[in-house]
Amino acid sequence: MRDKDEGFTISELIIAIFLSGLILGLIMTFTFSYWSYGTAAESDLDSYVERLNTADILRDYFGASSGLINQNGIPDAHPESIDTSVNPENYWTLIHAIPGTFSTPTSGAQPILYFRRPSLTNANAYIMNGSIPYEDEFMIYIDGPSKQLRMRTLANPNATGNRQTTSCAGIYISVSCPTDRTLIKNVSSVATRYFSKSGTTIDYTSSTDILTGLYNGPDFPTVEVVELTIKLTYKPVFSKQTTSNETIIRIALRNT
Repeated sequence: MRDKDEGFTISELIIAIFLSGLILGLIMTFTFSYWSYGTAAESDLDSYVERLNTADILRDYFGASSGLINQNGIPDAHPESIDTSVNPENYWTLIHAIPGTFSTPTSGAQPILYFRRPSLTNANAYIMNGSIPYEDEFMIYIDGPSKQLRMRTLANPNATGNRQTTSCAGIYISVSCPTDRTLIKNVSSVATRYFSKSGTTIDYTSSTDILTGLYNGPDFPTVEVVELTIKLTYKPVFSKQTTSNETIIRIALRNT
């Protein structure tokens, strides 16, 4: 007579293992999908907050600026995008108000905009040079390796009591030259457009460079509104989803 407690047969054991594996697989698939979705949603939320902060920072700086410039007038000891035609090489690449889209480089830096604004003390008082204020300069660029939109500060060395400090990047960062300000991360491209306050597109085709034949203005002195479209791309760790966002920032300048 056979014992009723003799256990599972091989077939029953295989079916039990298969069903257990199937159920575990479904649970793990659901868990990772849910986790991936949650990570992507968190990334989108972080990106939304960063985009709002970037818009606020740029509007604050541009709103008090005295206009866009083609190139820095204050020498920069360590420019990220060097104008090799100038000696010494203390100047950023010359740019013009030509609309376009700038992708994040794999290395180096991509300049986007340069502007200037009056030098101020910690008490927000203008530092005057006779009847006009001294001015600091700022360079907005994409840093390729970090995929960050950054801002370099060039403090006017003649403005005594200036609250601004010249900034640096990479190996040049020190106590006397703090790191460039990070505006936003995970940048894939930045597109620029330029307008008058009436909404008319700035005519950058009115003259050309006699050496290169490229358009060269008159551009930045006549720009009164600048528009930046910043595109962000980010893939969270262990997630199959790549999140893509963009923000459009349009700022009226206080041209003098």
